[in-house]
Amino acid sequence: MGNAKMTQREFERMMKPALTDAQWERLLSFGEPHDVEAGEYLFEAGDLDYDLILVDTGELEIVRVAFGWVGETHVGTMGPRSFVGELGLLNGQGAFLSARATKAGRMLRVSRARLRVLMAEDDELCDIILHALWARREILRTGPAALTLKLVGPRSSRDFLALRRFAERVDLVHTAIELAPGDLWTLGDHGIGLDDLPVAFIQGEAMKNATPGMVAERLGLSYQGRADEVVDLVVVGGGPAGLAAAIYGASEGLSTVLLDAVAPGGQAAATSRIENFLGFPFGVSGGDLIGQASLQALKFGVRVYAPCEAADLRPAGRDLDVTLTDGRVIRARTAIVTSGAAYRTLDLDRWNEFEGAGIYYAATPLELRQVFESPVVVVGGANSAGQASLYLAANGCPVHLVVRGSDLGSRMSSYLVDRLLEDPRIDVHTGSRVTALGGVAALESVSIDSIGDVAARGLFCFIGAEPATSWLAELDRDADGFLRTGTDVSVQSLERWQGMGREPLPFETAVPRIFAAGDVRRGSMKRVAAAVGEGSSAVASVHRALADIR
Repeated sequence: MGNAKMTQREFERMMKPALTDAQWERLLSFGEPHDVEAGEYLFEAGDLDYDLILVDTGELEIVRVAFGWVGETHVGTMGPRSFVGELGLLNGQGAFLSARATKAGRMLRVSRARLRVLMAEDDELCDIILHALWARREILRTGPAALTLKLVGPRSSRDFLALRRFAERVDLVHTAIELAPGDLWTLGDHGIGLDDLPVAFIQGEAMKNATPGMVAERLGLSYQGRADEVVDLVVVGGGPAGLAAAIYGASEGLSTVLLDAVAPGGQAAATSRIENFLGFPFGVSGGDLIGQASLQALKFGVRVYAPCEAADLRPAGRDLDVTLTDGRVIRARTAIVTSGAAYRTLDLDRWNEFEGAGIYYAATPLELRQVFESPVVVVGGANSAGQASLYLAANGCPVHLVVRGSDLGSRMSSYLVDRLLEDPRIDVHTGSRVTALGGVAALESVSIDSIGDVAARGLFCFIGAEPATSWLAELDRDADGFLRTGTDVSVQSLERWQGMGREPLPFETAVPRIFAAGDVRRGSMKRVAAAVGEGSSAVASVHRALADIR
């Protein structure tokens, strides 16, 4: 939904759409009227539960409240026949700006629940509102609102990088301040010491040693269960398979919760360029593709929670219990496991020391900023390694591509092989291995057995992943840990199905009503398009399973 080809006038019209009389009347029907006096707040920064505000008469101003070192800042004014809100209304994020009446008038509140109903029942209004909320989020990124969440930490800090990756992947309006060694003395002005980094300033209040989970909890993005709630579908894992499953499930009327241990996107979000995905002849970055899918999930009412890690999944009578690492439990009728895989690492001394300080498992603009125009090493022989090499080289980094096998084309698409071999900025070393890492506080060099030591500000590792299934003790797995599904479920596991009068459905695991899709499933094709297809197809089996228990 990028605005690269959109004129400024079109963008402004999207932010403040002019509604027809009929559209405005339909919109008003979803709200609760409220007479407002001048100076009254309709919502305030920090409110975890707030409404879409319809301005029938009167006027509102949007402000970033004063905190710490900055005063109150006027962001915008909304007059009659307008609505006030941004994308946080859909993803559950608390308000980071305040809305205050400057003129008395009649205004209406549309609760988040009613907004979901509106978006499900009125396609025309849904598109207008979604475009406006998205456009406002985009414009807020570069304005004073970005200071409501300020992340501060050393450039080479693994924890700071994780915090920034979370904020970018979850699409938070924020500012990130990278501290060079010479900047650290400035922290004392805010009562912050080196041991307190990274710090998240939320509405001016410092959260020391901040983690993605702490920030998510404070902003209202962590899972909050509802009393006696049983959802139709829980999807565990927010990669392409999980997003597809959640979108199809919610769009077909299932109450759907999507969990991810880090943030939506999985390994696809870490891919700099996907060139063989249907409908994108010029390629698409993983971040853009996942951003579109995440917005689509919000449109259909998927409740997305991240970081939110599942620790256990097992039957609970006629339902299933998904237990989170913090002990909270989600009760569901069905579940789809799309937890993907964890990155493999090289067995080298100091590997853990340099993770986040020179070793990366993704090549996106975030990682590029850490190594810009510096020499790097890429390890791997599949498409992701080739795409990363081309991306880094195109942005000024001399690249050494290290491939263990002797044939570059054995696991990599031919179009990538040709481009890699033709690019003068990329040196390809087949039949080679990385043998050692060097550096003081951050990675400075890499030893390659076939050529010796090379300077390297970054090592990008793309050697595959292990299925993230160790938490699924009840499910049938193969020797490598991948989940068996459908006709692949072992004979020993089929005994529990005898009383049900059926065999496992496509994508169904050894436990009834628990399904698996994407990289975590035995026999899956490890491609983005295949994962999307599996995630959406698994929902068809979910419907059949739900029909058996209703």
